[in-house]
Amino acid sequence: MRFTYIILASLLLISCQQKNAMDKLTAHAFRLKPGQDLKTEIQNLVKEKQIKAGWVSTCVGSLTNYQIRFANQPNGSSDSGHFEIVSLTGTVSVNGSHLHISISDSTGKTIGGHLMEGCKIYTTAEIVILSSNEFVFKREKDGTTPWEELQVEPVKN
Repeated sequence: MRFTYIILASLLLISCQQKNAMDKLTAHAFRLKPGQDLKTEIQNLVKEKQIKAGWVSTCVGSLTNYQIRFANQPNGSSDSGHFEIVSLTGTVSVNGSHLHISISDSTGKTIGGHLMEGCKIYTTAEIVILSSNEFVFKREKDGTTPWEELQVEPVKN
Protein backbone atom coordinates (compact mmCIF):
# COMPACT_ATOMS: atom_id res chain seq x y z
CA MET A 1 0.00 0.00 0.00
CA ARG A 2 2.81 2.40 0.89
CA PHE A 3 4.43 1.69 -2.48
CA THR A 4 1.17 2.65 -4.23
CA TYR A 5 1.12 6.01 -2.44
CA ILE A 6 4.72 6.67 -3.45
CA ILE A 7 3.89 5.91 -7.09
CA LEU A 8 0.78 8.13 -7.01
CA ALA A 9 2.69 10.97 -5.34
CA SER A 10 5.45 10.67 -7.96
CA LEU A 11 2.94 10.76 -10.81
CA LEU A 12 1.25 13.81 -9.32
CA LEU A 13 4.61 15.60 -8.97
CA ILE A 14 5.57 14.76 -12.57
CA SER A 15 2.16 15.94 -13.78
CA CYS A 16 2.53 19.26 -11.94
CA GLN A 17 6.03 19.77 -13.33
CA GLN A 18 4.80 19.11 -16.87
CA LYS A 19 1.93 21.55 -16.36
CA ASN A 20 4.36 24.22 -15.15
CA ALA A 21 6.58 23.62 -18.19
CA MET A 22 3.56 23.89 -20.49
CA ASP A 23 2.49 27.12 -18.79
CA LYS A 24 5.71 28.66 -20.12
CA LEU A 25 4.79 27.92 -23.75
CA THR A 26 2.39 29.82 -25.98
CA ALA A 27 0.75 28.28 -29.05
CA HIS A 28 0.05 30.48 -32.07
CA ALA A 29 -2.29 28.62 -34.45
CA PHE A 30 -3.30 30.23 -37.72
CA ARG A 31 -4.35 29.47 -41.28
CA LEU A 32 -3.14 31.01 -44.50
CA LYS A 33 -5.37 31.36 -47.54
CA PRO A 34 -4.81 31.10 -51.31
CA GLY A 35 -2.25 33.52 -52.71
CA GLN A 36 -0.59 34.43 -49.41
CA ASP A 37 3.19 34.11 -49.13
CA LEU A 38 4.18 31.46 -46.57
CA LYS A 39 7.41 33.04 -45.30
CA THR A 40 6.08 36.60 -45.32
CA GLU A 41 2.98 35.67 -43.32
CA ILE A 42 4.98 33.69 -40.76
CA GLN A 43 7.28 36.68 -40.28
CA ASN A 44 4.25 38.99 -40.02
CA LEU A 45 2.86 36.85 -37.18
CA VAL A 46 6.25 36.74 -35.43
CA LYS A 47 6.46 40.53 -35.60
CA GLU A 48 2.82 41.08 -34.56
CA LYS A 49 3.12 38.73 -31.55
CA GLN A 50 6.67 39.92 -30.77
CA ILE A 51 7.95 36.33 -30.63
CA LYS A 52 11.54 36.33 -29.37
CA ALA A 53 11.99 32.53 -29.19
CA GLY A 54 9.70 30.34 -31.26
CA TRP A 55 9.69 27.25 -33.44
CA VAL A 56 7.37 25.62 -35.94
CA SER A 57 5.41 22.82 -34.31
CA THR A 58 3.47 21.76 -37.41
CA CYS A 59 2.44 22.92 -40.86
CA VAL A 60 0.36 21.24 -43.55
CA GLY A 61 -1.00 22.74 -46.72
CA SER A 62 -0.25 23.30 -50.37
CA LEU A 63 1.58 25.69 -52.70
CA THR A 64 1.20 26.85 -56.31
CA ASN A 65 4.69 28.32 -56.45
CA TYR A 66 7.82 27.57 -54.52
CA GLN A 67 11.08 29.39 -53.98
CA ILE A 68 13.57 27.20 -52.11
CA ARG A 69 17.33 27.48 -51.69
CA PHE A 70 18.88 24.03 -51.89
CA ALA A 71 21.91 22.97 -49.83
CA ASN A 72 25.19 24.70 -50.69
CA GLN A 73 23.61 26.80 -53.46
CA PRO A 74 23.94 30.58 -53.60
CA ASN A 75 20.51 31.22 -55.16
CA GLY A 76 17.02 29.86 -54.83
CA SER A 77 15.18 27.56 -57.23
CA SER A 78 11.58 28.03 -58.18
CA ASP A 79 8.74 26.28 -59.96
CA SER A 80 4.99 26.50 -60.28
CA GLY A 81 2.33 23.79 -60.17
CA HIS A 82 0.60 22.07 -57.28
CA PHE A 83 2.73 20.99 -54.32
CA GLU A 84 1.91 19.54 -50.92
CA ILE A 85 3.74 20.92 -47.89
CA VAL A 86 4.97 17.76 -46.20
CA SER A 87 7.18 19.46 -43.64
CA LEU A 88 8.08 22.90 -42.33
CA THR A 89 10.55 23.22 -39.50
CA GLY A 90 12.77 25.84 -37.95
CA THR A 91 13.20 28.63 -35.45
CA VAL A 92 11.48 32.01 -35.56
CA SER A 93 12.21 35.28 -33.80
CA VAL A 94 11.85 39.02 -34.29
CA ASN A 95 15.67 38.83 -34.31
CA GLY A 96 15.78 36.49 -37.33
CA SER A 97 14.32 33.18 -38.42
CA HIS A 98 15.64 30.02 -40.08
CA LEU A 99 13.06 27.82 -41.81
CA HIS A 100 13.32 24.70 -43.96
CA ILE A 101 10.50 23.25 -46.06
CA SER A 102 9.84 19.95 -47.82
CA ILE A 103 7.25 19.75 -50.59
CA SER A 104 6.05 16.99 -52.88
CA ASP A 105 4.59 17.12 -56.38
CA SER A 106 1.69 15.11 -57.83
CA THR A 107 3.95 12.06 -58.31
CA GLY A 108 5.22 12.16 -54.72
CA LYS A 109 8.67 13.44 -55.70
CA THR A 110 9.84 15.40 -52.67
CA ILE A 111 12.33 18.22 -52.48
CA GLY A 112 13.34 20.48 -49.66
CA GLY A 113 15.58 23.28 -48.57
CA HIS A 114 15.69 26.77 -47.13
CA LEU A 115 12.29 28.53 -47.25
CA MET A 116 12.39 31.76 -49.22
CA GLU A 117 9.79 34.37 -50.05
CA GLY A 118 7.77 33.35 -53.11
CA CYS A 119 6.08 30.22 -51.73
CA LYS A 120 2.45 31.01 -52.58
CA ILE A 121 -0.40 29.17 -50.86
CA TYR A 122 -2.62 27.06 -53.14
CA THR A 123 -5.57 25.99 -50.93
CA THR A 124 -4.40 26.47 -47.35
CA ALA A 125 -1.56 26.30 -44.87
CA GLU A 126 -2.42 25.32 -41.30
CA ILE A 127 0.42 26.35 -38.99
CA VAL A 128 1.15 26.09 -35.28
CA ILE A 129 4.10 27.99 -33.86
CA LEU A 130 5.12 27.46 -30.23
CA SER A 131 7.03 30.11 -28.33
CA SER A 132 8.70 30.48 -24.96
CA ASN A 133 9.29 33.62 -22.93
CA GLU A 134 12.24 31.99 -21.16
CA PHE A 135 14.67 32.56 -24.05
CA VAL A 136 15.65 35.05 -26.72
CA PHE A 137 16.79 33.69 -30.09
CA LYS A 138 19.29 35.85 -31.95
CA ARG A 139 21.30 35.38 -35.15
CA GLU A 140 24.93 36.43 -34.97
CA LYS A 141 28.23 35.45 -36.49
CA ASP A 142 30.17 33.51 -33.88
CA GLY A 143 33.26 32.51 -35.86
CA THR A 144 32.27 28.86 -36.31
CA THR A 145 30.80 29.48 -39.79
CA PRO A 146 30.62 32.48 -42.13
CA TRP A 147 26.85 32.71 -41.40
CA GLU A 148 24.77 34.32 -38.72
CA GLU A 149 23.94 31.32 -36.52
CA LEU A 150 21.39 30.81 -33.78
CA GLN A 151 22.36 32.18 -30.37
CA VAL A 152 20.09 31.22 -27.47
CA GLU A 153 20.04 33.53 -24.48
CA PRO A 154 18.08 32.89 -21.30
CA VAL A 155 15.80 35.74 -20.25
CA LYS A 156 17.09 37.39 -17.11
CA ASN A 157 14.40 38.05 -14.51
